[in-house]
Amino acid sequence: MYFLSEELFFPPVSQAYPDGILAIGGDLSTERLFLAYKSGIFPWFEEGDPIYWWSPNPRMVLFFDELVVSKSMRNILNRNVFRLTFNTSFREVISNCQKIKREGQNGTWITNDMVEAYCKLNEMGIAKSVEVWQNDELVGGLYGIDLGHVFCGESMFSKVSNASKVAFIALANQLKKDNYNLLDCQVYNEHLESLGCREIPRDDFIALLKSK
Repeated sequence: MYFLSEELFFPPVSQAYPDGILAIGGDLSTERLFLAYKSGIFPWFEEGDPIYWWSPNPRMVLFFDELVVSKSMRNILNRNVFRLTFNTSFREVISNCQKIKREGQNGTWITNDMVEAYCKLNEMGIAKSVEVWQNDELVGGLYGIDLGHVFCGESMFSKVSNASKVAFIALANQLKKDNYNLLDCQVYNEHLESLGCREIPRDDFIALLKSK
């Protein structure tokens, strides 16, 4: 495993361990985070642990033509049950992602330092959010890193049924309209698969990340 110093550098993703861990250490500066995402790398660690940097193989992604919207979800969208906004309440979204309880997890990997780091990226126009509202209450949303041709999704939350799905679908449709290559979802889970996401080889992901 590569141990990062103060130098702004990451080793090639091909050096990652089979489980996806590539490096340890470094910091959460805006420069390092931006370099990481451009290189197909992201941080993932728990409070009190050193910073772990990951580049999994395979990579979970969404190609927009493969987005799955169920009949029940289409009904919800058509009924305008929720109100959507884009990038208007970033700190609220990431704070809710940090606090939401998730099945099978004892705590959160979104540390206070990560919240502040990503809020700085938001101020720079690099990190962005989608908000889902119901009766003027924020009930769902997601955030991630916008690279201009690839959006790297980081986390979603939902306080009411289907709110995070609405955010995901809205983001995917907007990215397709804006001619993005794909939506990066990092690692497999069944929820993402149900929305049409699938795993691709890391080399294919890196190639798409580098193409504009």
